[in-house]
Amino acid sequence: MELGIGIGWRPEIAHEVEALAGIDWVEAVAENLCADHLPDSLVRLRERGVTVVPHGVALGLGGADRPDPGRLAALAARAELLGAPLVTEHIAFVRAGGPLTASPGLEAGHLLPVPRTWDALDVLCENVRIAQDSLPVPLALENIAALITWPDEELTEGQFLAELVERTGVRLLIDVANLHTNHVNLGQDPAKALDELPVEAIAYVHVAGGVEKNGVWHDTHAHPVTAPVLEVLAELRSRVDPPGVLLERDDAFPPARELAGELDAIRATLRKAAPPAGSQAPVESPARTVTVPAAPAPAPSISAQPTPAPPVSAPPVSKPTVSAPPTPASSVSDAARDRTAVAQTALLSALVAGTPAPAGFDPARLRVQSRSLAAKRADVVAKVAPELPEILGDGYRAAFLAYAGGRPMSGGYRRDALDFAEHVLITGGPADPVARRELTYWWRDRSGSRPPGRATRLIRAARAALVGR
Repeated sequence: MELGIGIGWRPEIAHEVEALAGIDWVEAVAENLCADHLPDSLVRLRERGVTVVPHGVALGLGGADRPDPGRLAALAARAELLGAPLVTEHIAFVRAGGPLTASPGLEAGHLLPVPRTWDALDVLCENVRIAQDSLPVPLALENIAALITWPDEELTEGQFLAELVERTGVRLLIDVANLHTNHVNLGQDPAKALDELPVEAIAYVHVAGGVEKNGVWHDTHAHPVTAPVLEVLAELRSRVDPPGVLLERDDAFPPARELAGELDAIRATLRKAAPPAGSQAPVESPARTVTVPAAPAPAPSISAQPTPAPPVSAPPVSKPTVSAPPTPASSVSDAARDRTAVAQTALLSALVAGTPAPAGFDPARLRVQSRSLAAKRADVVAKVAPELPEILGDGYRAAFLAYAGGRPMSGGYRRDALDFAEHVLITGGPADPVARRELTYWWRDRSGSRPPGRATRLIRAARAALVGR
């Protein structure tokens, strides 16, 4: 389906989006929409014939657990409500722990990279097939930006995506800003990734802004799109004409004229990078063979993959040929999920609970990621509970970061806001009696009970000590 040029719809810029000229479609964060009622702005856009695509952020298809049926049903309901031609999600994990590791569940509040290993690929592919069976429309998955990389990876990003498409038939949402982010932070070549991935599987493309601080690129979606990101878009356009291209902006929203200017820059980039008429080679090229490293020999208790044969010429197909055969859905072993669960839990615990860095990770880079996660938690909690920074004033951010340093998020951001307020009250804050009274009323109004007394505080402290062991 041809989508055209679009922009991410957000409530803060709903009016501006409606007024922008030349918008063919919009994308809305699925979890921010009610399952049975659309915002008036989206209703008006749909009445004008503007396509709306729901973009999920909470499935965690790259996680060790199978997808939650409730989350899948919610995403399906939003796709049907919008009459969407497809839904999109991310190649990422967002939570860890729980029954597979017999440990407390942890929420990242952020998209984290999956290890590009055969184990993780097997788990991801089975999760994707489960999601595809549960959704009423096709699914496309997005590559994510990363501040960290896993040790001992067995495939490049392009190879990983090619294998995923080969095994599941899933479409791709390629974020060129994320390719640029991974180039700066991890040294990964965007052109090589584009050469290796099956560009014919692209459903659409994301373009977004970011900022570099101390040699680290932060994919903020709160800054203008930079020239290097547009250069990656041009690289992609030189290979394929994507069905859709969308500008993302999630914060620090500029005036409408600046959004229009960024959209014009995207259109100009696509025009300039397009190959001359008749000069573009067919996408379905039989000569494009991606050589993937052989999967390591598995332990005896694990379903083994056959030793890959050297790449050979293949008849014309719409996907790249890779050296490793697809793994049947039924052969993903419990051991593969267990290994993935242990690895992801160890990493997430280091990021949000202050446990030691797992072997092979750069502790300095993990600290950068950990600070980034805590800062995002503070920002989102301030959005979902704006009364908290109003009550606590300039001390809100420092207090929240101190709280987040040793208290992982175990639920959503609204639960996090309540837990933070409770923590402030339990520890005797805020010092201003008026602010303390306001915070107490706020907490009571939303929790349905009074702040815990001394006995409850002792019980919770003991429980926290046990969890931290």
